[in-house]
Amino acid sequence: QVQLVESGGGLVQAGGSLRLSCAASRNIFSFNFMGWYRQSPGNQRELVAGIFRTGSPNYADSVKGRFTIFRDNTNNTVYLQMNSLKPEDTAVYYCNSREVVTGKVMNYWGKGTLVTVSS
Repeated sequence: QVQLVESGGGLVQAGGSLRLSCAASRNIFSFNFMGWYRQSPGNQRELVAGIFRTGSPNYADSVKGRFTIFRDNTNNTVYLQMNSLKPEDTAVYYCNSREVVTGKVMNYWGKGTLVTVSS
């Protein structure tokens, strides 16, 4: 069973920065994709940023230029650096990893970390 443990959330003022961490229980190269999603009250969970096994990143339009996803292969950890935070970034942020096992897509989720951006 894959375990993903997020950390780094908290309260920050608008314009500030936070770095989220997601520690995986096994080699992150075993996953096709790892990403950060977020969900705020009344809204669906949405993809914020992701990184493929190849290292190619992708970002939601709302965070381009402000957020950066990167990984530490040695420590099996994926990070989300969040700069110029806005109140609308307030949400629970979830780490996700994805792999294909015998033709079936498997998704794994962390429990989430809360980010609150005050105005």
